[in-house]
Amino acid sequence: MNQLQNFTKGFIKENPVFVLFLGLCPVLGVTTSAINGLGMGLATTFVLVMSNLVVSIIKSLIPDKVRIPSFILIIASFVTIVELVMQAYMPGLFDALGLFIPLIVVNCLVLGRAEAFASKNNIGSSLIDGLGMGLGFAFALTLLGGVRELLGSGAIFGFNLIEGDLMLAFILAPGAFIALGYLVAITNKFNKA
Repeated sequence: MNQLQNFTKGFIKENPVFVLFLGLCPVLGVTTSAINGLGMGLATTFVLVMSNLVVSIIKSLIPDKVRIPSFILIIASFVTIVELVMQAYMPGLFDALGLFIPLIVVNCLVLGRAEAFASKNNIGSSLIDGLGMGLGFAFALTLLGGVRELLGSGAIFGFNLIEGDLMLAFILAPGAFIALGYLVAITNKFNKA
């Protein structure tokens, strides 16, 4: 049951975006559509899971004085893999996400989970924590992107659902803050229930 709780805490109770407010730069920057949110969320999930795995495996070999730089080097290696694979096989998504892909290296969610969890726990727990937090992050980005896309353009994942006059502001930067605020309020209400 403890492993299940580690996995599910990233979705609602400790959601990185709606509760912990971690990694908000890509959250606000790339969520103009659901597909962008999903792409960024899955890229971050891969980096989070793999870096947690490696940090958990080699934690006893890393001296305390170089712990954080070592974690950043591990994270940067997996971000490079994601960037190259995305550029080769998903060039449209790669172009849409742009600079935000390399910024995964300094995403406080990824570095924070490596430092706070993976460096202190076993491999299995670290994998489950990374997967749960990563999928919670992906869920939040996809949901926010979907809300913004639906309200701003009347579509979701590119499928038109609403015709007529829409609120273009949701596709623009202010819409990210407005939609995020409402989703945070809904999450807080859900967590208190």
